[in-house]
Amino acid sequence: MRVSTDPARALLARLGEPQAGLRVVHVTGSKGKGSTAALVAAGLRCAGLRVGRYASPHVERLNERVVIDGAEISDELLYAALGHSLDAREALVAERPEVDPTWFDVMTAAALLCFRWEGVEWIVAEVGLGGRLDSTNVLDGEVCVITNIELEHTAVLGDTHAAIAAEKAGIVKRGATLVSGVPSGSEADRAISARAVELRVPVVRPLEDPGRSEVDTVAGRNLCVARAVLAALGQRGVAARDGARLGAGHLDARTAAAAGLPGRQERFSVGDVAVVLDGAHTPASVAAALADLGRDPALRARPVVVLGLARDKDMAGILKHLAPRSEKLVSTSVGTDLHRTAAEIAEAALAAGAVVELATPPRAALELALDRARASGAWVLVIGSLYLAGALRPDLRQTRP
Repeated sequence: MRVSTDPARALLARLGEPQAGLRVVHVTGSKGKGSTAALVAAGLRCAGLRVGRYASPHVERLNERVVIDGAEISDELLYAALGHSLDAREALVAERPEVDPTWFDVMTAAALLCFRWEGVEWIVAEVGLGGRLDSTNVLDGEVCVITNIELEHTAVLGDTHAAIAAEKAGIVKRGATLVSGVPSGSEADRAISARAVELRVPVVRPLEDPGRSEVDTVAGRNLCVARAVLAALGQRGVAARDGARLGAGHLDARTAAAAGLPGRQERFSVGDVAVVLDGAHTPASVAAALADLGRDPALRARPVVVLGLARDKDMAGILKHLAPRSEKLVSTSVGTDLHRTAAEIAEAALAAGAVVELATPPRAALELALDRARASGAWVLVIGSLYLAGALRPDLRQTRP
């Protein structure tokens, strides 16, 4: 756990403060922050503004983390920016060995260099982990977003909703507007509200607007929050390229649909078997994904689930939702020390009452799941980790026409 953003700030100073003058929407939360950031960026682009989006983690390619006007940056631009950032880090550490920028500091600085070089007007920055001590907290968001709060990364952020909320609320700066998807009056909201009161920051809670029309799904909630961000920017005087006030109307259904991210309820077909790829990795997000997918008549059958999990995830909580809802569960692992083995997941899944097989590597697990799904008329759900999604997505993309 880092104790300061000072290394990131020192690195940016060495690079000439590439973030200076960039206008920022800063997004954190336990789930949905990536999709919400992508939606906000799409709305800004629809308004005719030149916008960059900084995201993490990536699913397949590092370039996914730095997006300008809806397109991943080129290998050449990423190479140049990382080179500058790494050179600056080497010089900084040689001069001040006690200042030791992390890999994420280097990547964040490289992204900001790209945005500066490419003449971006606005950036939508997604927090990597937490908020208060995250590398992105060198930025001052005009609108800050907290999508929701769950018990996650507890070894780093704290083991209560209030502690995690306080860390995430650390991105809020004086003079900002806060858009929150956290239920008012909750333990997490009390911590967030205390920060807002301290800084005299207004709080917008769009999910509690009785007039909202979005369906009660993960995508609907993300869309509602993103539209509220655009409206908040408009209230602050931000205008579209044509001079009209920025607002929720700049994020229509077509624009929102085009802003989808890889590995978020992403659909594929392998022959006659439907496959859904989702990076949900907390009990609440897994439950929400199952509820959303259950609305689709084409997915009425129980799925064959391919599950991989990092060691810091609540395996018992996740299996509580998956075991009774799956036709069969295939446990797997991406094979790093940070992830549970297929055998560990299988043992816990059996204890939770699931019918289990195990297979590694992930490609073998997917093939096994497809075989079982064909035999039973089921579909396949790959869930539990964006690392797992990244391992399987290249193969699944080849099945698209």
